[in-house]
Amino acid sequence: MVVHFDDPDPLYPLPPLDEIPDDDADKPNDTYKLTTTSNGFPAVIFGTATFSRIYNDADHISGVTPLRAARLALRYGMNVFDTAPFYGDAEIILGNALRALGREFPRDSYTLVTKVGRYPTEFDYAPEAIESSIARSLRRLHTNYFDIVYLHDVEFIADEKLARRGGNHVAALGEESEQYGLNESQEDEAYTEKDHKVLSAVKKLFELRDEKGVIKRVGISGFPLPTLLRIAILIQKRLGKPVDLVMSYCHLTLQNSTLEQFKSAFGARAGVKQVIAASPIAMALLRPSRSLDWHPAPLEIREAAQRAAQVSQEWDASGTGLPDLALQYTFARAREIGVPVAVGLSTLEEVHASVKAWHEVDAEGLTTKEEWVARVKTVQDLFRDVQMLDYSWATP
Repeated sequence: MVVHFDDPDPLYPLPPLDEIPDDDADKPNDTYKLTTTSNGFPAVIFGTATFSRIYNDADHISGVTPLRAARLALRYGMNVFDTAPFYGDAEIILGNALRALGREFPRDSYTLVTKVGRYPTEFDYAPEAIESSIARSLRRLHTNYFDIVYLHDVEFIADEKLARRGGNHVAALGEESEQYGLNESQEDEAYTEKDHKVLSAVKKLFELRDEKGVIKRVGISGFPLPTLLRIAILIQKRLGKPVDLVMSYCHLTLQNSTLEQFKSAFGARAGVKQVIAASPIAMALLRPSRSLDWHPAPLEIREAAQRAAQVSQEWDASGTGLPDLALQYTFARAREIGVPVAVGLSTLEEVHASVKAWHEVDAEGLTTKEEWVARVKTVQDLFRDVQMLDYSWATP
């Protein structure tokens, strides 16, 4: 299918702001403080894939809850919103919410992040499609510029140079670097037609940043860390300038924390200024309240996650024990290595819980408590026992 960027968008009308509840639940808890990273990002980034039918039903996304969640986040200082055309109508819903909140939170009070290249039905990395996609996203989000734009999920388009599709890829930084295309002697090798498509798309984003000013920063996003590193190096070598940011998801979690090993290489070898971790719950893997049959992780990982959820009932019968621990763990590791974390948030309760989890890690010394350390070990041992700790699943 072809993406028709000029097709009319669905409408998600909101009631007047004074008719939308603004109760105690809509106010931040003054006890919780959300700090910023050294590069000025809040510790937690608001991910809006949740503003779509990927994660929520039509009634949820068409109601006022997305606006209330975004408003609460802004009141906490969680002022970076990550969205994408791939997330269904999320750009439209986020744009409507932020426009309605414009009096309390003008455009210069928050950072808008979107993506290009991946859409609900296909990928399109053609330079002309990139420009049309940006134009549509600007319209949907009622803005004339983006603070950050990522080229979305580059591993689906780039050449796949992996020693193995699924597994622990840390050896790509050492003894297996050549098999991953990461040996320094390989940096001047001719690139493939697949890689050329990625380079052409990034070149267009650089043009929109440097010549037209509709983008402030350019990044790439995706899952496999070796591919992201190889492409980031290739961009710097072939285009003569680095991408500003790289975002990887599910690689700073209770099940897989290998971003810790890769993080420094992005700056040292590719000139990347900021690395961002996403999906601390590992695409709902660590919140297994429903079937995980759809999840790309191998069966052994999904079953270990289910066992972890059962064990966590002993800590919290409400069922939030495992996702709470997962958030806390990711925040603790992110704080240690200095990266912000993008978290998908749907409700007021989830916004409060995320800021609370950060505060517990940052200000209350949670990670030094023996009980917390023991719980982390219990969960990680379940993945370790089936040889799936730090295992990256194959890209579908």
